[in-house]
Amino acid sequence: MDTSVATPGTGSMFMQDHLDALTRRDPNQPEFLQAVQEVIVSLEPVLERHPHYGQQRVLERLLEPERVIQFRVPWQADDGTVHVNRGFRVGFNSAIGPYKGGLRFHPSVNLSILKFLAFEQIFKNSLTGQPIGGGKGGSDFDPRGRSNSEVMRFCQSFMTELFRHVGHNTDVPAGDIGVGGREIGFLFGQYKRITNTFTGVLTGRAPGWGGSLLRPEATGYGAVYFAAEMAETQGESLEGKRCLVSGSGNVAQYACRKLIELGATPITLSDSSGWIHDPEGITEEKLQFVMELKNERRGRIAEYVERFTSATWAPVDSAADHHPLWCVPADAAFPSATQNEINDSDAANLIEGGVGLVSEGANMPTTPEAQDRLVDAGVLLGPGKAANAGGVAVSALEMAQASQRLRWTTEEVDRHLKRIMHDIHAVCLDAAGSYGFGSDYRHGANIAGFRKVADAMIDQGLV
Repeated sequence: MDTSVATPGTGSMFMQDHLDALTRRDPNQPEFLQAVQEVIVSLEPVLERHPHYGQQRVLERLLEPERVIQFRVPWQADDGTVHVNRGFRVGFNSAIGPYKGGLRFHPSVNLSILKFLAFEQIFKNSLTGQPIGGGKGGSDFDPRGRSNSEVMRFCQSFMTELFRHVGHNTDVPAGDIGVGGREIGFLFGQYKRITNTFTGVLTGRAPGWGGSLLRPEATGYGAVYFAAEMAETQGESLEGKRCLVSGSGNVAQYACRKLIELGATPITLSDSSGWIHDPEGITEEKLQFVMELKNERRGRIAEYVERFTSATWAPVDSAADHHPLWCVPADAAFPSATQNEINDSDAANLIEGGVGLVSEGANMPTTPEAQDRLVDAGVLLGPGKAANAGGVAVSALEMAQASQRLRWTTEEVDRHLKRIMHDIHAVCLDAAGSYGFGSDYRHGANIAGFRKVADAMIDQGLV
């Protein structure tokens, strides 16, 4: 194995030529362009070693989604007001299986964000070893503050168009931000009514009607399992480590639970209004309060300090050049909120605070500059396409259970998840070392994910 470390700069002609061409085609899609940049910075030595990828224009084909669907979603509020939202589904690549990726309902949703998420999903799904391609979708609809009846009417309208584009052998959506068990239920019910079929067209369903146990936990658990694998390479474990966790939704909640189970101490959480710091640690009792607060009452994280006086809360200052959560001294960090939540200033603060390990629970939560700073300082960085792949991995396991009309136990699913995260870690390390990137997980994840998809594309001809 080549142990020398390659360092292609962000200004390499290989990368810049591709970015320039893509920018001319998609000039107003910054999130998508960032996601592409983070991948192709790793691929120059791969294309040099395997020239047939270049001859077949695999990268150029991979950068263009196979299909992009946009549609109108009209729905009526409880007061009779008519609203119109946009719906999207991006099928980016199906070379290794049907499109697989979540639906996001959030006001920020646009084509750039969904293309970035779908592009990331190609590599994430490839790394799981499961036969699933990359896709993503959603709407700029905001379910917060809406009644169950309003959410149901929106979901039914959304699925009335989407149903014709999805299917258990074509495209299998799941949940994402703003799409939890309630929304999945409404969407599935409408699909079943329209098509007169009961199939595994959506994952994230309740276990009582075809869902997999441990699916809600999988992304957070997987990010912690990946962190434990990284720590083990240094002869360490997560036990006793103080951990920063951002977000307070599904991923953050279950990352906290697994950290507690492994003997670590999560000390922060956040939402769009602010963040809390509990120096005494977030225990299972405190986590149960957060889960009831966020999942049932849909409250704000500020209420945590009203219940637990050991903690402090501070509002978010959107004008600041850093987030104070990342200034808290700790051993490890789990960004689990949204994209680009850790910038270069935040990375410097993490390093100064003693953080030696970052496992990305969210998709692309760290800017390229922040990633470079962390890795250059010797911080172990688990990129989202590897570290948070546990969610889609268990979604694929749910698809397998649905196809066989089986239901595995929690222990069986957890065993599969832990093995998958172990394998992803090993594949990333091996690919990084084989192509001259040392132990940089970012390059390893990109290369390993790319090669599997690229080989499948070549096998299937020019399609």
